[in-house]
Amino acid sequence: MNTIKESNPSSLSSLVSVILNLLTIFTLLAFLSVVCYFSAVFINPYSALNPFPPPTRTATYSPPTDTPESLFVLPPTWTGTPTHQPTETSIPNPTSTLTLTPTQYVLSPTPSMTLTPPPEGYPFEVRQGSPQVISNLYHPELDCEWMGVGGQVVDLNESPVTGLIILLGGSLPGANFSEPIMSLTGVALSYGRGGYEFSLADRPIASQGTLWLQLLDEAGLPLSDRVFFDTYDSCELNLIIVDFKRVR
Repeated sequence: MNTIKESNPSSLSSLVSVILNLLTIFTLLAFLSVVCYFSAVFINPYSALNPFPPPTRTATYSPPTDTPESLFVLPPTWTGTPTHQPTETSIPNPTSTLTLTPTQYVLSPTPSMTLTPPPEGYPFEVRQGSPQVISNLYHPELDCEWMGVGGQVVDLNESPVTGLIILLGGSLPGANFSEPIMSLTGVALSYGRGGYEFSLADRPIASQGTLWLQLLDEAGLPLSDRVFFDTYDSCELNLIIVDFKRVR
């Protein structure tokens, strides 16, 4: 008579419990591995772990912004030298059609503004390539209903020079500049940080060497010779660019 050996129910139950615990541990480890993997790919999609990285971004050029330097600002009670007294409420000659902008002032004529250059010459001269004549670039809203002259002043190192006086004088059909009009370098940033600008008329007018510009220091002493320039009766030639550069 054969004796059949029956299994111990408690041993079988313990084995099943161990197997279930191991499967649970392996499942948790696999879940944590998946979470770590996707976290690493999410944080750095360009990681070598990502089999489908996004396309590499190409660098784009962003032009530098022009940060204006400190400009020469006239105090509220500023007055010029005794021979140069700018007035913000000056009235142009009754026969003139010139309209003054806030950066232009009428100066009283003075005999102290001599045109005799110093023995060593003036420290500023017209920059090479000036005068240059172009269309109305900086006032497109006025189109052909404007004519002007502008430019900038730089030093020996091509750095902008601000706070210097620049005079406009002479004559133009329909406008009289017998009393010089003053502006300051650094007030017309469209031309550069040492820029200036004068409005000449509300339309292009032709003239030949009857208008002039001259650069002065803060005391009103000449820093350049008078620079005469032409104007043209053309909407494509209604902006004259005259730049000054320090040469000594």
